[in-house]
Amino acid sequence: MTEVIEPAIETVTIDVVLSALADPVRLTLVRALDAAGDWTCGSDILKETGVTIGKSTVSHHIKVLRDAGLIRTRVDGIRRLVTLRYDDVEQRFPGLLTMLREPAPARAAAETPTSTGHPSASPQVKADSRGFLDYQATRS
Repeated sequence: MTEVIEPAIETVTIDVVLSALADPVRLTLVRALDAAGDWTCGSDILKETGVTIGKSTVSHHIKVLRDAGLIRTRVDGIRRLVTLRYDDVEQRFPGLLTMLREPAPARAAAETPTSTGHPSASPQVKADSRGFLDYQATRS
């Protein structure tokens, strides 16, 4: 088995990591790898997520995540196995991957309205299917 070269964790920058994670498919890949917890075949990662994309697109996303220092790839015959570099990323950016685990905290925040400072406006916060928040102030 051979390993594919990934960047040393000391050279990984937060802007590259956040840029890689900005794509919803790559974010889903990272969450799926986190849930898998071990080496997983690259083409099998998204099977249980409901995301369907071509093999070449999966390969592209895996390359972007590997170049960003988030995953490690190992060649095993004709298969490419991938795993999350959890300990390395946690050492470099403490708490980052923990925040990405589940969008549930965002949904909980979305269900709790907070004051905007304007007495007649109350914000409506909704999370979309990917966990992104949408804030809209509404007049009462």
